[in-house]
Amino acid sequence: MSDVLVVALESVEPIELPGGSWSRMLITGDRAEGTRSSIGFSTFKPRTRTPSVRHEVEELVYVVSGSGHLELEGDRVEFAPGDAIHVPPGIWHAVVNESDEEITMVFGFPHPEYPPTERV
Repeated sequence: MSDVLVVALESVEPIELPGGSWSRMLITGDRAEGTRSSIGFSTFKPRTRTPSVRHEVEELVYVVSGSGHLELEGDRVEFAPGDAIHVPPGIWHAVVNESDEEITMVFGFPHPEYPPTERV
């Protein structure tokens, strides 16, 4: 028997976000015993903004589709499909989609679950 784990996106319950957007934590310590990292997938609906958060660990993001920006403490970072994003630990950030198209992203943390996070 293989130790490889495959998790289908639709098999994981969504975490609801504002405006019909959502995230799903796909690989976590609960599903892959002994893992020290996690990965998820998000969809951000048109004309939405997430609440600001900051994590205790870095976040790595890959933009699959759609364009938008991260709203940071007094700054704005644009992103487009094919971009990889590194958000250092402790940085307040929100995803903003001002377009008429969905944004999809893959994200990960060096933490076996969604990491300890502060929310505004």
